[in-house]
Amino acid sequence: MIRRVLLLLLLLAAPAAAQELRPVSPGTPEGDALVARLRQGGLVLFLRHADTRGEACDRSFRVGDRAGQRNVSVIGRAQSAAIGRRLEELEIPVELPVLAGPVFRARDTAEAAFGAARVRVTDELLADDFAGGRLEEVMEGHRRLLSVPVAAGVNRVLVGHRTPLIMIAGPPVGGRAFPEGAFAVVEPGGGFRVLGILELVPLPGGGFHGC
Repeated sequence: MIRRVLLLLLLLAAPAAAQELRPVSPGTPEGDALVARLRQGGLVLFLRHADTRGEACDRSFRVGDRAGQRNVSVIGRAQSAAIGRRLEELEIPVELPVLAGPVFRARDTAEAAFGAARVRVTDELLADDFAGGRLEEVMEGHRRLLSVPVAAGVNRVLVGHRTPLIMIAGPPVGGRAFPEGAFAVVEPGGGFRVLGILELVPLPGGGFHGC
């Protein structure tokens, strides 16, 4: 309920000119431009967890309860590993450790893509529905990680969930803009800016679950 109210207020307050972004991939002019910019470093890559189609919806909303959560599918685990390979193939430099939320679909995505030893789990990337009374604290954690400057030559990677980003960045990343397994490419700063949505491993018919 809290999430729905916040989203409604955000959408009502958004300028009418705000346009939903369109996912792009390498091999297109827009995708190649994002990849070229990422090779320079200094940006944030916010990765939405991988494919969860066919998995049961969240039921317990407890961080440690895998059985009560919507988990990454078998296809999603393969997608996660392929995302890590594609970043290497495209020579996109990544700052270590990669930061991931503690809900299993985010954590599993990060560990399959980058290796568990290269991942640090943080409550700052907690899913909104799991935050309870800590929602504003979690939102502030997202804002901080999206805003703090990133060194040239590397990109900060955050692995989390779509709704917190919609709450912060607004309608451009809502709707069908941000599929599972896609990156929001963010220019950090006090007024951080989403430069685009990059899909390295798109799945036919994938990107959105039914929960």
